[in-house]
Amino acid sequence: MRIAAALMMALTGFGGPGAAEGERAGDFDYWVLALSWSPTWCALTGEARGARQCERPLGWILHGLWPQYETGWPSYCPTEAAPPRPGAARAMAEVMGSASLATYQWEKHGVCSGLPGDAYLETARAAYRAVERPDVLRRLTEPVRLPASVIEDAFLEANPGLEADMITITCRSGRIQEARLCLTRDMQPRRCGADVIGDCSARDALLDPIR
Repeated sequence: MRIAAALMMALTGFGGPGAAEGERAGDFDYWVLALSWSPTWCALTGEARGARQCERPLGWILHGLWPQYETGWPSYCPTEAAPPRPGAARAMAEVMGSASLATYQWEKHGVCSGLPGDAYLETARAAYRAVERPDVLRRLTEPVRLPASVIEDAFLEANPGLEADMITITCRSGRIQEARLCLTRDMQPRRCGADVIGDCSARDALLDPIR
């Protein structure tokens, strides 16, 4: 109830170490599950591209499942693992908004997982489905400005197994951008590394409603 109250108040007016490249596939410490608020991506990027994703009533979509070091992260790892089949990538549009995003995530991050392409995408899908996305945010009917901490609180309330240091809310251009959850290699919530744990500190971040 406190989340709904905070949203009602809003309605009434109220960087770190970088990626390595070419690291050994399968050699990482934990996962970061990134969920993107689709209306933000559409407002800043997608609508200008005419992305079909922006014609769909999407809220939190799967941006990616990223292998992570305790500090920094690998990318573009050499791998002999088979890439995702085209059909597997197309099927990810259901949770990612587009097949092209699924392919890109494999090419940059999935190759570092040590998994074959199809298995990586299915692991990402399962991780996404295991997270309860706050329903109260789906019920917004107009844009609101609110502290980014309200979004974190909504996730914590919807997912009793999460703690504040296991999730990070990011902003971009004054808008709520992503929720990033830290998971063990066995897909259990865990504390985020020092370069991931910092939250957006905005107190009036814009959150557009689902269309």
